[in-house]
Amino acid sequence: MPDDDVLLLLDQDGTVRGWGQSAAELFGWSAADAVGQSVTALLRRARTVGDRFPGPAALLVRPALQDHGVLWQILAAGEGTVGDGAAPLEAAALEALFAHPVLDVKIFDDRLHLVRTGSGAAGRPGVSAPATGTLGAPFAEVCGCADPQAEARVARSVLDGAGPVLNRLVPGAGMSARFGRQVASVSYLRLQDRSGQVLGLLACAGDGTAQERARRCLDLLEAVRTGMGHRLNLMDACQEFVQAVVPGFASAAVAEVAENAVSGEGALTAPAGPGAVLRRAAVHGRVPAASEVAAAVRPLPAGTPFSQVLSDLRPRLVPLSTDCTWLPADPFLAAVTGQYGAHSAIVAPLAVDDRVLGLVTFCRHADEDPFAQEDLAVASAVCAHAALCIDRAYLYMREWIITSAVQRRLLPGRQADRPTLETATLHLPGAEGGGAWSDVIALPGSRTALVVGDVAGEGIPAAITMGLLRTALRTLAALDLQPDELLARLSDTTAQLVAARAALPPLDPLAREPLTAGAAIALYDPVALTCTIARAGLPQPLVILPDGTASVQPVPSGPALAAPDTAPFPAATIAVPDGSTLVLGTARAAEEVLSSSGALHPLLDGACARPLKSLRTTLEQACLRHGRQDETLLLLARTSAMPPGQVMTCALPNGPQAAPLARKAARGRMRAWGMDEETACTNELIVSELVGNAVRYGAPPLQLRLIRGQMLTCEVEDGALSAPHVKHARTVDESGRGLFIVANLAARWGTRYTAEGKIVWAEQPAPSTASSP
Repeated sequence: MPDDDVLLLLDQDGTVRGWGQSAAELFGWSAADAVGQSVTALLRRARTVGDRFPGPAALLVRPALQDHGVLWQILAAGEGTVGDGAAPLEAAALEALFAHPVLDVKIFDDRLHLVRTGSGAAGRPGVSAPATGTLGAPFAEVCGCADPQAEARVARSVLDGAGPVLNRLVPGAGMSARFGRQVASVSYLRLQDRSGQVLGLLACAGDGTAQERARRCLDLLEAVRTGMGHRLNLMDACQEFVQAVVPGFASAAVAEVAENAVSGEGALTAPAGPGAVLRRAAVHGRVPAASEVAAAVRPLPAGTPFSQVLSDLRPRLVPLSTDCTWLPADPFLAAVTGQYGAHSAIVAPLAVDDRVLGLVTFCRHADEDPFAQEDLAVASAVCAHAALCIDRAYLYMREWIITSAVQRRLLPGRQADRPTLETATLHLPGAEGGGAWSDVIALPGSRTALVVGDVAGEGIPAAITMGLLRTALRTLAALDLQPDELLARLSDTTAQLVAARAALPPLDPLAREPLTAGAAIALYDPVALTCTIARAGLPQPLVILPDGTASVQPVPSGPALAAPDTAPFPAATIAVPDGSTLVLGTARAAEEVLSSSGALHPLLDGACARPLKSLRTTLEQACLRHGRQDETLLLLARTSAMPPGQVMTCALPNGPQAAPLARKAARGRMRAWGMDEETACTNELIVSELVGNAVRYGAPPLQLRLIRGQMLTCEVEDGALSAPHVKHARTVDESGRGLFIVANLAARWGTRYTAEGKIVWAEQPAPSTASSP
């Protein structure tokens, strides 16, 4: 029954569905007589219409939902309204809303079945099309959403009293050529009559694609702003960036930085042409494993979007397919395309002004919308902010980068292993750089000096001081001194550096930094199978015997270099059997590895049975897993004995007969070793002169030793401590030319002192021939 204010209710066919008291009084028929009749037939039967029925201007007509359908209410003017003319205005507004292309309007009954839909919004981008089904279709069939069931649950919650939903952004089921996937801005309102009875649901949908894109752009910028800047490390800043943009903007992202920036040579200057070297700094998202793609460092390929981007610093939208002719030039992007079906990419520069820091590649895979032209502006915005953060990290790291570059240049390059000694170095720089160094120095007689040093401090001053001390030590090693003597002279050099630093102006920051340094030197003799070690401020070395026994060697500790304590540096000689492993390290590495209580010490178990490079790798990975922060340096050495057939030792008498015996023995050994005539004659002359010099100026006992290693070495030992020196004999002199002849025949010669006397030695190249036992 209609409200008393309503004259009658009509359905869309004109049949009376409701008859109010006012209608009964006006027409004279009861509700039982009128309901179900055609209104047209009733009007024809009416006899008193002209006297009592009001004119058309006095009636109001408005739609209403009832009994799961649309009914039309007919009221007398002024009834149910606020003022005259309001109801016609409402009706006109309702009709305009359904008829004109402003919103897609749908009305559903209380069971969420469609009862009316507008037609004006058809075909608008981002707005779902009008219902394709008939009236009465369920909500899920006509809502036009990507997930209709989820959207139906939202509509049901509004209908059940959860409150209206306004401007809800919903992915549409269709695609837009300009924006990719459509997004609708949807509002849901519950419809009810004056008594509060729920009649149905009003759904209004507008184009929300641009709004959604703007919101995503703002969210992405906020994610980049909040996600970057926490770590002032170039590589970490790049990793923060790719994590901020995946998956909000792309399904995968890879950031590459200019190798010049990493090596400390400065950023590139635009335009950066082909051949510029890029280093992969960070990767995030659905990407292949690092082992499945090319190396992390690559030259910038010509004729590709990458070279074009770094030429004009403008981002580019790049469609991807396995048919792209330039794709093989980027194995990483080729792997992403082949394995994950990446179909769209944006390549954007990382640049501040005209300084090129690198570039970023954003990828989207087959299950995602492709990038559109509007995404280029988004990529430019996020990359501009990221470039500022990365540039700040680069400037902060610049001193560390330069320090590392200086340290790398001052440290020795990769040296070939000697036949009697295999070495491996583990060097992990600290967060601020440092002054640790190691060296392997070849000495006469196939001996080798192993050096580990450490300058306290960080930054460029520590690296430069390290380079000065290493150079000084290499120069001193040419004098063929014992380890304790080398440390004494290196300490004197350090003291001079300390004095020079103390003389700096008081305002110089370096004047307030104390210079503290330490070193350890081990001299390995493969003939005697001994190692003479001296140390200044560094921990005791570790020797691992072939049977696996590891022990810290009791080498007395000397003072730090240039320490006020002027006590001598004690040395100790230990036996190192064939196949032993010697471990030297800086103080920072000693606690974890060299100390028997260190966390990494157990990794040395069975070290002699493992390849030295493998042992080094194991220690390196363990140090990184333990969160190492300080600089760490370890020098590993695997010893080998000199084969007996390559050493000849001959005791000599103290008299004129010594030289002929020495020449005969040398001649026979040269023949056994298969030396050519020229080498044998040269060696015989060197032997004769050195032995003659020892007989004349030395003291017994005398001994000749020939060693065939990488060089052919002749050593003559005697018991005198007098130092030989080259004389420049006059034309009329009959002697005094011995060492002068040796100096001209040998590649180098020298003297070293032992506890019993001295050894005068000379070296010459050893031809590569098959040796005889």
